Amino acid sequence: MNPNWRSFLESAEGNFDGETSDLLNFGDPHAELTAAMQQTVVAPLNHLSLIEASGEDAKAFLHSQFTSDINHLAENQAQHAGWCSAKGRMQASFLVWRRNENFQLALAADLQEATQKRLQMFVLRAKVKLNNLTDDIILLGLSGPQAEEALSSGGLTCPSEAMMSAQCGDISVIRLDMQRFIVAVPAPAAADLWQKLSIKARPVGVPAWRWLDIQAGYPLVTLATKEEFVPQMADFEKIGAVSFHKGCYPGQEVVARTQYLGKVKRHLYRLSSTQALKAGEDLHSPDNPDQACGMVMTAAPSPRGGFEALAVVQSNFAGNVRLGSREGPQVEASAVNPA
Repeated sequence: MNPNWRSFLESAEGNFDGETSDLLNFGDPHAELTAAMQQTVVAPLNHLSLIEASGEDAKAFLHSQFTSDINHLAENQAQHAGWCSAKGRMQASFLVWRRNENFQLALAADLQEATQKRLQMFVLRAKVKLNNLTDDIILLGLSGPQAEEALSSGGLTCPSEAMMSAQCGDISVIRLDMQRFIVAVPAPAAADLWQKLSIKARPVGVPAWRWLDIQAGYPLVTLATKEEFVPQMADFEKIGAVSFHKGCYPGQEVVARTQYLGKVKRHLYRLSSTQALKAGEDLHSPDNPDQACGMVMTAAPSPRGGFEALAVVQSNFAGNVRLGSREGPQVEASAVNPA
């Protein structure tokens, strides 16, 4: 994490997790969660990292590696994408947008180093350069009914539609949905922009943003869930992260066969629990004694009390799900994208 940016957030009473370096809160975690549910909030997205792909072959290279159609990604668009192993299991997931002829790839911070290193192995003779921009570009999340006003007060252009991007000088604004945005700002300008956005948006920590991701049904592959799911298990095709009309990419045969044979038995569910949930935690069902019936992808405390999560769950056992073991605490599961 950029040390100057961290120092600024600490001076603003930000509290960091000693293990993950996630910014947990600004002193009142419950009030911040409540604000995320009802008000306009701004969050430092330091649980994410940023890789840039540049060079004349960058588009073709990413198109040949990712599950989505990078060839048709316009300059003012953003797109979700997955990157699979040869067995069709996701090694990472991305939010991708263009900045001129370069491509910005936001992914889980705990996967950045390994992902960039492995992607580099496939570059070979292609004219592609992969750079870690995590310390150079700061990612901010903005959400709520006054998000557009907050962007305007910061001198930024607001994209008109979901999954569109706008360039405002050196700053990129990506609209995720009607009320949520990601802002990519050069590190030297981050503190000033944060202060401008904070006039209308309450500062909150990463857990509040994760809760918003859960409400939006946005799954993120992290180190804890690396290579656990084919894209359709996490409903990635339903957020535009999989193209079934493009050429080959790693795992493409498995992903296509899974789709056309209709053999996906696991899907994305929202969980609610009185017990803490964490990414990578196994889910079980008394109705399925042989093996786990699912796994948590993303989890956060809930402003309503207890905890919420996104999880991949075997659909026929979703009505009777337990945490950790068949005898563990019961959790409630509801489909994010009902059939």
